[in-house]
This record gives sequence, structure tokens and C-alpha cells, in this order.
Amino acid sequence: MEKRVCIGKRWIGETEPAYIVAEMSANHNMDFGRAKAIIRAAADAGADAIKIQTYTPDTITIDSDKPAFRTKGIWEGRTLYELYGKAYTPWEWQKELKEYAIDCGINFFSSPFDLTAIDFLENLNVPVYKVASFEINDIPFIRKIARTGKPIIMSTGIAYLEDIDLAVRTCLEEGNNKVILLKCVSSYPAPYENMNLSVIPNMKQTFDCICGLSDHSMGSEIAVAAVALGAKVIEKHFTLCRADGGEDSQFSMEPEEFSEMVRQIRNVEKALGHPTYELNKEQVESRIYSRSLFVVKDVQEGEIFTEENVKSIRPGIGLHTKYWDAILGQKARCNIEKGTPMDWKYVE
Repeated sequence: MEKRVCIGKRWIGETEPAYIVAEMSANHNMDFGRAKAIIRAAADAGADAIKIQTYTPDTITIDSDKPAFRTKGIWEGRTLYELYGKAYTPWEWQKELKEYAIDCGINFFSSPFDLTAIDFLENLNVPVYKVASFEINDIPFIRKIARTGKPIIMSTGIAYLEDIDLAVRTCLEEGNNKVILLKCVSSYPAPYENMNLSVIPNMKQTFDCICGLSDHSMGSEIAVAAVALGAKVIEKHFTLCRADGGEDSQFSMEPEEFSEMVRQIRNVEKALGHPTYELNKEQVESRIYSRSLFVVKDVQEGEIFTEENVKSIRPGIGLHTKYWDAILGQKARCNIEKGTPMDWKYVE
């Protein structure tokens, strides 16, 4: 039976178009008007949903300058607390942002990062939860999300196989089988050579669930390739303009790029089609230009058919080429003009 999950009024499943998520993350730059503009731009670019993050510095970490709390990579030089203080989405914005997203015609949901954020998002009645890569090993947290009965999208960026298995089993133990797993590389930006997209069909088979890609690579080709491999959810960070700066701007897509990615994905989905060897109307009509047997020299009654006077040529309106050996050496029943499609009626 096909796995299907409903988010809002939109179904996700094997026979459905890929569900494309624009991740706002910190790209609002602490400007509420900019957050709304990002939602509007995401909707215009073809996103099915906008995703935010629900935490505060105090719900995700502690204010400490010890080495373990220092950031690395593109955020190097700050503490986790400092980074999250600039990156979080104020909770008082989120109700209005959800309403605005719905007005724009797209779904709105979030990644909570602690138990209180789940309670907050339940009050907002979000249609789905996203478990970020770094929370996949927080089992009490996942258990509480599973108990809501809502679909759960989980990124697997830092997860070993056993971590994914435990997280999925935790959801199933709570009676929630609406799990969607996203292949993810938790590097910002993620190098192409680390993407390992072949995991997507394997993960689908291993865990018997819908799978997709949370893509931190630059450009659209990785997301498009993932869809060709069976990804049914694509998540990309989204901003109005990378030059505007912000904590996640370096690896985020601009509206024109996102729109082009959506266009490419939809074209690939059309091209994938379904397994069939039937021909469409155009292909059937084109068969006339295939090969068939023709008389290529004038043949007299009683003359022998040879390689010189019967050949396989275009168009395809004569006898099938598989009969060539059977016809060679036979006698002509009547006179046959050059250019006549071969037919058994001309054979004695």
C-alpha cells in the first residue's frame, strides 16, 4: 500500500508531486516585516510551505563561554548563546506569521527545540512538526511530538543508522506512523561530494516511509537529482537576498533561484512518469519512420528475392524486418515495382 501523509490539505506520497519547503530560519534578520516578505516571496516562488524555528537562546542552550559552547564553521568566534540570540524567531511573531502564510496560500510549520516549544506550537495548531538533525537523538522530545498524532518530518544529518531507527521506533511506539525522513548533510554549505543521495531510496526501503532531502548545498541540481531518486520532500533555506546578510544567508536561495528550482523539479516529475512500455500517440505516429522490408528494384514474376532487391529501409509500412531471411530465396508471384512495401501476397 502506498505511504501517504496529509499536511494541511496537501498530500505527500509516491504518486504526489514533491512537497517543497522554504526554510526561513534566521533570514528574517530580526525584522518582522522582512519575515512576512520572505513568506510572500516563498509563496510566489512556488513553495508548498514556509518553515521557521521555535526556540530561544535559553530553551536551546545555556549562556556559557566554555570551549564546548563555542561555535565553529561559518559562525566561528561566537558562543552558541550569542548565535541563537541573533537567529531565533520571536515567539510573539509566530501566530501572525502563520496566519499570513495561510493567506498567501502555503502551509506554515516549525522546528521546535524543546518541550515548551511543542506546547506553544500545539496552541498554534501547526499541521506538521519538523525534527532538526541535531534533535534526532532527543527521545523524550520526539516522543512528545509523536503523541500529538501529527506528521513528523525528521532530518538525519548527524544520525547514525541506529539513531534513525530509534527515532522512528519511538514514533511507532506512540502509534504515530506519519514519519518522513530527510537525507541531510549538516554542513553549511554542504559540499556536493558529501551529499550521498543514493541513501534516499535505501532509506525509503529500510524504514518503509516517505523520504526526502534537507538540502544545504548551493544551487538546485542536488534537489532536482534527489527528486529523480524518489525524494518527496525538498527543504531549502530561503532568503530575499544573500547580500543582505544574516546568520544563514550564505547557504540560502534567493526567490529567483528557488522559483527556478521548483520549475526544474516539476519538469523532472513530468519526465519521470510511471513504468510502462506503451507508446503515446506521438510515438505511435512516429513508428511510420521505423524500418520495414521494401522492394528496392523492379522485380519480375518468378524472379528470386535477394539481398539486392529486398532491403530493410525507412519508412515502416512494409513487412516486419524479422521476415527478411524467410523471404530471401523465394519467388515473386507477380511483377513488383521498386518502392513497393513488401507483403506476403507477393511471395509464391
